[in-house]
Amino acid sequence: MATMTESRPETAVDFLPINGTDHVEFFCGNAKQSAHFYRSAFGFRLVAYCGPETGVRDRASYVLQQDKIRLLLTTALHPDHPVSDHVKMHGDGVRDIALWVDDAESAYRETTKRGARAVMEPTLFKDEFGEVRKSSIAIYGDTVHTFIERKNYSGVFLPGYRAVEGADTVSRPVGLKYIDHMVGNVGWGQMNVWVKFYEDVMGFKMFKHFDDKDISTDYSALMSKVMSNGNERIKFPINEPARGKRKSQIEEYLDFYQGPGVQHIAMATDNIIDTVTKLHEHGIDFLRVPTAYYDTLLSRVGKIDEPVDQLSKLGILVDRDDEGYMLQIFTKPVEDRPTLFYEIIQRKGSRSFGKGNFKALFEAIEREQALRGNL
Repeated sequence: MATMTESRPETAVDFLPINGTDHVEFFCGNAKQSAHFYRSAFGFRLVAYCGPETGVRDRASYVLQQDKIRLLLTTALHPDHPVSDHVKMHGDGVRDIALWVDDAESAYRETTKRGARAVMEPTLFKDEFGEVRKSSIAIYGDTVHTFIERKNYSGVFLPGYRAVEGADTVSRPVGLKYIDHMVGNVGWGQMNVWVKFYEDVMGFKMFKHFDDKDISTDYSALMSKVMSNGNERIKFPINEPARGKRKSQIEEYLDFYQGPGVQHIAMATDNIIDTVTKLHEHGIDFLRVPTAYYDTLLSRVGKIDEPVDQLSKLGILVDRDDEGYMLQIFTKPVEDRPTLFYEIIQRKGSRSFGKGNFKALFEAIEREQALRGNL
């Protein structure tokens, strides 16, 4: 029998209270071009910038925003720079999952005393808009968590960034609201190591657990545990490969990313049909499942508000749990390396992650792997 467990976190004692995701920073080969892609294709608005024009000589960074989602795209201006090293190793990828906290010093102290490896001690940054305190710890691979304390800051983003005035004529918003969850891929036998890290070091609880019976096809499999902080605003599924006849999507990711990292970011919307329609119009490519998936959709999930013919046309998947249902769709990798991709998700009561869609979804991923010669 497939194993899936769920627990609701206890919030009475939370030594690491987190308000939400502050931003996600990508290290990029060319942040200006990447920013144009996220503005024109995903509908983000350019709101702030730092670089040579603001007195920063070694890098350029672009801040993009859509509702509560903030992306920070950073590129190095010289080859002998840590950002250049990161891009050479991994390609464009997520470096920093920054978390919004009320006390960055306490967050650093509580996590490092529990075993986190320090990356940046609590540091105060100031400008005319106030002050921000930041600290950082290492997580899997070359990824970090930065704790951002901004309660005494009124600027557009962080000290040193200049606001970009006026309307963004490139941006075409698509209705993305917030980050629902972010998925990390780790190596063989490492899932439980990082589950323990999030439990012991950051005070997270296991939210759900999927084993290789839940997430498998005829060829490949993976295992996943979803970790959540006390208020459940932050959810981090952690995946590792499982034995199969051929190479799994997790193995493919690890090969091309050259190690553990963020596999995909799930972004929520209030109207997935409208959002995905716009993304299609903007040129985003999505994974598709066979049309037969929709022949039995209502018998599997029951009554839903959305017309099945529209879901079928767009390739949107549906799954139901005891609390409601959810709709989801996954992009193809957004870079030449088959690493990072995005999920668009709309929840109508459901707190799950689409368990009923796993087989159809992973078969679609395997078809793409086969085309790349990596299955």
